[in-house]
Amino acid sequence: MKHSCKDWELYHQAGLDSLYETVGNLNLFLICKRPEPSALRPLPEGCSIRTCRPDELGVWKHLAAEDSCADSLTDYYERVYAGNREEQNQAFFQRCLFLCTPSGKPVATGLTWLSYARTGFPVNTLGWIRVLPGEEGRGFGRALLSELLRRSDFPLYLHTQPTSVCAIRLYSDFGFHLLTNPVIGYRKNDLNASLPILEKVMRPAAFHGLRFSNEGQALHQAALSSRISEF
Repeated sequence: MKHSCKDWELYHQAGLDSLYETVGNLNLFLICKRPEPSALRPLPEGCSIRTCRPDELGVWKHLAAEDSCADSLTDYYERVYAGNREEQNQAFFQRCLFLCTPSGKPVATGLTWLSYARTGFPVNTLGWIRVLPGEEGRGFGRALLSELLRRSDFPLYLHTQPTSVCAIRLYSDFGFHLLTNPVIGYRKNDLNASLPILEKVMRPAAFHGLRFSNEGQALHQAALSSRISEF
């Protein structure tokens, strides 16, 4: 599969492009107990942030993942965000944010969600953070994450993969720590397998700036409450 994102370029430069697809299946989990104030940034000049409208699910899918993932993203939306309750569906559109250029074009998205609330183990999670390829490197991701964290409760958790090199560096800047718990819910934590790879694709200062936490028990218990992964 051909990739055009910055993360794939970093793997290619490190001579690890053949591992990119496989590594993308590894699990990493992070926690932020409080955001790092110095990392917060305002919106780039002329840009704006707004919520996703009910008629823009197609726009969200295009922003949130590669087009090849549209079907799986639709399934995820139906299982986790839409559910069987109208108020839950409304909550998605209140929480899902778009960052728009001065012309009004959405170029980045992300949302916070109260995962596992249905099973009685609510935890705050961050998900589907993505800037469109070709729009990266312009401060959109940092500005969007700043706004999401300003609106969020804590602790805040997220799930990612070691292919998301730029995002991991960004999360680290904002005060996220990689969880060291060996298992989260029904998913293995692939931290130990991921670190040697990240060391090769990240800048040394960024890699050595990564921080770690073993405070994943609340997330683990919440994730055990449902076979549906909600983050």
